[in-house]
Amino acid sequence: MTAPSGQPTLLYRLYCSLTAVAAPLAWRTVRKKLLAADVPTIRQHERLGHASLPRPKGRLIWFHAASVGETLSVISLIKRLGERLPDAQFLVTSGTPTSAALIEKRMPPRTRHQYPPLDTAGPVRRFLDHWRPEAGVFVESEIWPRLIVDAAGRGIPLALLNARLSDKSVEGWKKRPQTARFILDNFSLFLTQNGKTAANLVDMGAVADRVQPGTNLKAMSDPLPVDNSVLEDIQTQIAGRPVWIASSTHAGEEEIVLAAHAKLLERWPDLLLLLIPRHPERRQDVAALLKQAGQSAVFRTSEGRIETETQVYVADTLGETGTWYALCPIVFLGGSLHEIGGHNPFEPAQAGAAVITGPGYFNFAETFAPLIETGGAIEVNSAQDLTNAVTIWLTDQAALNAARAAAKSCVNTQKSALDSIVETLCDRLGLKTTGV
Repeated sequence: MTAPSGQPTLLYRLYCSLTAVAAPLAWRTVRKKLLAADVPTIRQHERLGHASLPRPKGRLIWFHAASVGETLSVISLIKRLGERLPDAQFLVTSGTPTSAALIEKRMPPRTRHQYPPLDTAGPVRRFLDHWRPEAGVFVESEIWPRLIVDAAGRGIPLALLNARLSDKSVEGWKKRPQTARFILDNFSLFLTQNGKTAANLVDMGAVADRVQPGTNLKAMSDPLPVDNSVLEDIQTQIAGRPVWIASSTHAGEEEIVLAAHAKLLERWPDLLLLLIPRHPERRQDVAALLKQAGQSAVFRTSEGRIETETQVYVADTLGETGTWYALCPIVFLGGSLHEIGGHNPFEPAQAGAAVITGPGYFNFAETFAPLIETGGAIEVNSAQDLTNAVTIWLTDQAALNAARAAAKSCVNTQKSALDSIVETLCDRLGLKTTGV
């Protein structure tokens, strides 16, 4: 491993002091959110560094992610790393109840989940005292200064995987070059999503030979799970009707989707839209929009069935998106009609779908680029564009098949990079196979 150098800066010390003062308020805020999600008290206290599980014997490799997307993106990596290191145990920390629930459903072998400690002295110390990881992997832009500095100070080699930094974040760090260098020097390895992030990290003060441009780890994640019994039931209810999907939609996007659906219904009166809001708790807002649009709908949580007159089926649940993708090969992926950043297009592509996106997919620019270039995805800017894109794939089966094949080919190309990531992590973090 590479030992960190340099002394804590005044700004870092100020951060530690301020977070210590703010800790009670931060805990109240975090606890309120966990209570609202019915997280048990013992698990709430994980945020204070009190583990709810015993540490397993042997070496433990720790992955820290922000929320759902980042957590799920490391599952396939942990599986492959577990094959490479058969004696290793794994810990995943993530901050949201949704990510905790989803990873419980898809837990790799020899893995457990905990909520991360608040970034203050006591919680961080208790967390590290208990888990004593052999190595730590932070995912994307999860920069928690105290957790990083204290972990590296204990001799734990750290990597920043799938690194992604916004232009605003980069400019902010560049204004604080000494602190940026101090924080970044605690990492032994940076594997970035693209060359731009790699260059930015070096400009911010990262040691150049620790930085490697790569690809988006989310493109290598396992296919979403499919519940075949639910799939068969919904297929029976649909009864052969034409279907298209609008997935991971955000506020301000459903209006555009429903406007497109209204135009499509003029040509296909029996067309069904399967609408998957990114945040199911917005169901009342979505219901109001459907009423305003005059489109008859059934919500999955209401346990109503799809009838002949049903025009929209709202999948307002979590953890079933893979099942919905298995229903239909035409998927509009939200978070993109406004400047939201988009969502992972390889999830529908892995299920065999062709993808439609708005222009605001900047968080997945490198993933979408080959998809759009090869025809596996189409970019739209308006309700009329969306109507036209769906129309093409509803009327031209050959065009739809070609788009689906192109999307699948992009997925397969990206998956070959996973072995390289595993080998790089093992090499830079000193993770040797037993007996090697």
